[in-house]
Amino acid sequence: MLLSYYQNNLMEAGCDEAGRGCYAGPVFAAAVILPKDFSHPLLNDSKKVSEKNRLVLKEVIENSAVAWAVARVEHDEIDRINILKASIKAMHLAIQQLKIKPEYLLIDGNRFQNYQKIPHQCVIKGDGKYASIAAASILAKTHRDAYMKKLHKKFPAYNWISNKGYGTLDHRNAIASFGLCKYHRKSFSILPKELPLFPVD
Repeated sequence: MLLSYYQNNLMEAGCDEAGRGCYAGPVFAAAVILPKDFSHPLLNDSKKVSEKNRLVLKEVIENSAVAWAVARVEHDEIDRINILKASIKAMHLAIQQLKIKPEYLLIDGNRFQNYQKIPHQCVIKGDGKYASIAAASILAKTHRDAYMKKLHKKFPAYNWISNKGYGTLDHRNAIASFGLCKYHRKSFSILPKELPLFPVD
């Protein structure tokens, strides 16, 4: 069972990202402040929840949260600053967009940089331990999936509607056949050197 909060005295926001390991597209992050008494039987780490139930939870979280926000950092910035810094920046942007400023941050994982002197706690596998981080993981994942489905219409050969930009076999085979498109992360070294870039448009 997920814990409702890390501490009970401050307004606490859970933060998580989605798409850190993808070959293409942005990294998304979400920040969520839940009511202290919030619970839902389906809520868990987004990787352990079916796509159908993630969409159910998305609506519940967005309607029930004290505050929530989602932000993204694009593929070209990931290439410039690296994926870890981009993931942290996306979290910062999400926190910044919250309509209520949190007094404490719960961060999934073990790496973070202070945001506006708000105290924080990193929690390894926190999306399976704390409700607010799990909620953030659901929002980051569902918003990113929706974005990748839109990108799929521009470059259907990569099957992003299904693999969402992750390095699945079908995605790797498409890269081997067509090369990279403008939404791929060039810094991830996923392209054999002899292959050309896919036409930009």
